[in-house]
Amino acid sequence: GDHSCTFTYSAQGGTNEQWQMNVGISEDDGLFSCSIWRPQGKSYLFFTQFKAEVKGAKIEHAMAYSQAAVGAQNDIPLKQEEFEITETTGLEGKFRFELSKLTIVAKTPRDEL
Repeated sequence: GDHSCTFTYSAQGGTNEQWQMNVGISEDDGLFSCSIWRPQGKSYLFFTQFKAEVKGAKIEHAMAYSQAAVGAQNDIPLKQEEFEITETTGLEGKFRFELSKLTIVAKTPRDEL
């Protein structure tokens, strides 16, 4: 539809890593979500930069993680100084090169009657 999620990055290492991306929209079209993660939990990629952006929606919540939940382990968030969140850009990395998951929830514009 009118919404999109883009993930751009540069990285080294992590031979043959499998990553997944899910996008979704709520039944009332009010919220748009985007998640990118490594299902195996921890990535061995050495990220030099990353950026996640959404179009057609305003960011309400976003988070980046150094490790994704797997088995009995929980998601481990990056430190606040390691990434920046803006309404337009989404997430942008300024960090120690660890990234295994990121999530964005954005509010879609509503047409007033």
